[in-house]
Formats: sequence, C-alpha cells, structure tokens
Amino acid sequence: MFKSYLPVLDLTLGILLSFLTLAFLIRLILSWYPKVNLNKGFWLLIAIPTSSVLSLTKKLIPPIGGVDIGPVIWIGIISFLREILVGQQGLIKLAMQ
Repeated sequence: MFKSYLPVLDLTLGILLSFLTLAFLIRLILSWYPKVNLNKGFWLLIAIPTSSVLSLTKKLIPPIGGVDIGPVIWIGIISFLREILVGQQGLIKLAMQ
C-alpha cells in the first residue's frame, strides 16, 4: 500500500528540492545587486521561501568580509538532501525497487 505512493513522493520531493536550489541560487546572484527590491513582482517567489531560512543562517553564521554565505550553505544542504533522498541511488529510489 505504501509503495504505491513512492513515485508521487519521489517526483514531488524532486521538484520541491530543485525549486529550492534554484531559489537559493537566484537569491545568491541577486545579492550582488543590492538595488533589486525583493518585495515586488516576480521576486516574491524567490524571497518568500528563502528569507526566513537565510535570516536564521545569518544569526548563526555572520557574513564573512561583508558577504553573506548563507545561500551557498543552503544550496549545499539542499543538494545533499536531494541526492540522498531522490538521487539515482537515493533512499526513495531504493524503496521503490
């Protein structure tokens, strides 16, 4: 019974983790352009899921040389989770077999 939900879970997690990786990558690039207002238009799609996580990271790890490395840390964490869960040898793929 549970095995029938695994393909849906695999696809959903894959899409969600890919979106988060892309959102943090865009947020990293936007940090080079401080005049971009993240509270307007399309940028809200990037700012809403990343802002709370980045503010927490900023409290734990202060910017180094004025550069916020929070997005880089989260890109690494999300990429690791994606590989562990839904990668070619991921836990969900193994459970589906």
